[in-house]
Amino acid sequence: MKNTPPPFVGFGLGLRTCYFEEILDTEPNVDWFEIISENYFVSGGKPWHYLSQIKERYPIVMHGVSMSIGSTSDVNFDYLAKLKKTIERVQPLWISDHLCFSSLGEFNSHDLLPMPYTEESLDHLSQRLSIVQDYLQRPLILENVSSYLTYEVSEMSEWTFLAELHKRTQCQFLLDINNIYVSARNHDFAPKEFIDAIPESAIAQIHLAGHSDFGSHIIDTHDQPICDDVWQLFEQFSKITKPINTMIERDDNFPAFKEIMAELEHARALAPASWSKHEYA
Repeated sequence: MKNTPPPFVGFGLGLRTCYFEEILDTEPNVDWFEIISENYFVSGGKPWHYLSQIKERYPIVMHGVSMSIGSTSDVNFDYLAKLKKTIERVQPLWISDHLCFSSLGEFNSHDLLPMPYTEESLDHLSQRLSIVQDYLQRPLILENVSSYLTYEVSEMSEWTFLAELHKRTQCQFLLDINNIYVSARNHDFAPKEFIDAIPESAIAQIHLAGHSDFGSHIIDTHDQPICDDVWQLFEQFSKITKPINTMIERDDNFPAFKEIMAELEHARALAPASWSKHEYA
């Protein structure tokens, strides 16, 4: 499976049900929308009713939350069959999920748990990624997750682990800058060290989101405005890299749509002018 970066489409938003009507009524200046894959595993209903109209006007990408690619359980081909069927129906520009595990056998944590950063995990993920991509007949982009605890068995940093996974598989990453910031605060490392370690050729997409700050630790809740430190990281990174598809992600405590659009426009304003030239038409 050839893992090459997708075209640069511009600046997108996570497509959420509370904004369906306003998007159709106003046709906002959004370059693309990202859907949660599992929300469209059903054959019909409200999500499909609106998505069928929205995807006539905007490019769509798919982002999964339940693949659990890092699990040591057997590959869940029932899940992959549903995903593949949805991909065929949506025809997204690209698909992504999280570099993590969330299930083991019948147990489901309902959370995105980080991998131990070991050679064994690298071998395991390389094999699983090959199986999944061969089945889907599409590259799978992987997102870094936020974390709150570390493994004693880890043999390398998270950023070294990601860089090595790319070297072995040529996989692409969805770089969630908020997740990097959350983990950096929780584990006391410099977020720029993480960002600088990921090869430019490995980054297909960026997520920008908010979190909840409890002082001693922060939680990746996606229910708050993007903080100044995350904006600053994005601005610094955008100045030294090629244009990368960038998206505002909000999953709860939804504000008025104009506030989400203001964050999207802020991202556009922070990025270099070269990021306004899209490769996709």
